[in-house]
Amino acid sequence: MQVARRIKDLPPYLFAEIDKKVAQARAKGVDVISLGIGDPDMPTPGHIVNALISAAQDPRNHRYPSYEGLREFREEVANWYLRRFSVELDPDKEVVSLIGSKEGIAHIPLCFVDPGDIVLVPDPGYPVYRIGTMLAGGVPFTVPLKEERGYLPDLNAIPKDVAEKAKLLFLNYPNNPTAATAPEEFFEEAVAFAKRHDIIVCHDAAYSEITFDGYIAPSFLSIPGAKDVGVEFHSLSKTFNMTGWRIGWACGNSMVIEALGRAKTNIDSGIFQAVQYAGIAGLRGPWTVVREICQVYQRRRDLVVERLNALGWNLTPTKASFYIWAPTPKGFTSIEFAAHLLDEAGVVVTPGVGYGSLGEGYFRISLTIEDARLAEALKRLEEAGVRFE
Repeated sequence: MQVARRIKDLPPYLFAEIDKKVAQARAKGVDVISLGIGDPDMPTPGHIVNALISAAQDPRNHRYPSYEGLREFREEVANWYLRRFSVELDPDKEVVSLIGSKEGIAHIPLCFVDPGDIVLVPDPGYPVYRIGTMLAGGVPFTVPLKEERGYLPDLNAIPKDVAEKAKLLFLNYPNNPTAATAPEEFFEEAVAFAKRHDIIVCHDAAYSEITFDGYIAPSFLSIPGAKDVGVEFHSLSKTFNMTGWRIGWACGNSMVIEALGRAKTNIDSGIFQAVQYAGIAGLRGPWTVVREICQVYQRRRDLVVERLNALGWNLTPTKASFYIWAPTPKGFTSIEFAAHLLDEAGVVVTPGVGYGSLGEGYFRISLTIEDARLAEALKRLEEAGVRFE
């Protein structure tokens, strides 16, 4: 029995491998503190849970949902984009619901990439950009994100012959794993680049609402001409602590949205309608709950930056996301350092190489763990003699 080449060529999914290592350590009796996976530890706000309960009790929501998503949900997405970003969206043509943004990101290459076509993939970056490309038979072309450029890609450095053949460009700001942010001027460059080379921009904005110190993240779609060349993926997972609920959307260029929706009608049957009604409740507010969530992450960010800097690092506090991206100490690869922390301190971090070859030499800490356990993890690092020198 043989699996398809597309499966043979896939690397193990990063977080699945981390889960295995954690399970092995715990089986040995280690009290593992995981700072690895970006899965919010705080509960979903109560008004969203109550909306789900009410909708789940309605038999009308027990049937197949509409493929493109409830119009009420898509309309609420459009209303929120208008309030938040001053972006006008047609809920019938420019919004499609997703079973979490990961699903849409994985499927969009199927809509536009034929075998051998090039997709511009940031490195380091969310692994699904590359994996979705590979599953569609496309060829990922690495677009470096370098610290000296603030982890913004140099689009002008992409060879012209590659740009002319590329079908998609993945972007992600606020960024996972680096926590970098992008100014509107960069998005303007991306729009011009996409128009010049007839490329579809796929902007992953899942962390746009997790921001600190007064920073407000822009939408790619707020840039003039952006809807001509691209779409934005969004999710309720990070904003409202709803990772397990699996609800998000794509919005923007109507042709791209139609193609993605058409692919989905042949692959899945949409989102449970009760979850969509809960999503509507989240988008309508109150948004004070999101500000409270951000305050918790900001407090944790400050703790991690302060403690790591006391151990020799020189980190600048991030403006967004719930990640800390830091260089590994000399003498360690990212995998070796992650293994060292697990063995010596019982602490899990994510090796940067899991996000691409240019993530080598870095590791990522997720702030999605209660304060006391986070403080304990940092104490263990200090006691284990971990230093950046």
